[in-house]
Amino acid sequence: MKPQRKKRLTLILFLVAGVGIAVGLLMYSLSQNINLFITPTQMADGEAPVGRTIRAGGLVVVGSVERDSESLGAKFKVTDGNAEVTIVYDGILPDLFREGQGIVAMGQLNTDGVFVASEVLAKHDENYMPPEVQDALEKAHVDGKQSLEAARY
Repeated sequence: MKPQRKKRLTLILFLVAGVGIAVGLLMYSLSQNINLFITPTQMADGEAPVGRTIRAGGLVVVGSVERDSESLGAKFKVTDGNAEVTIVYDGILPDLFREGQGIVAMGQLNTDGVFVASEVLAKHDENYMPPEVQDALEKAHVDGKQSLEAARY
């Protein structure tokens, strides 16, 4: 093999190895930042990873909202029709947050089975429900609109 061809081959091998390492590091960092959507049933079945940031959602159970009188903290339950999970949030809840409505919360599940939320999102109008929540309710055979209507009366 000629020396010039050997240099080119070495350069190409280093470039391929460098690109491979860069792609591997990129894939690793992206996999750490994925926020999975977990339903209350999956949490109750133990499928939710403890200590990892995930999104959870469902309908806020009527009569379950407890607000702390000394801070901005709130504790409430969310259901998908099959199971309920307790969510604890220390912050200002959205203006559209109320019992019987669909929400999505981002946070971590602790070892006690309580979801500690860092962010809570509520639906924006009468006809909207987050797609993940709607899918979970459909799988549980619960009509979210009927549940919302019943919760208002």
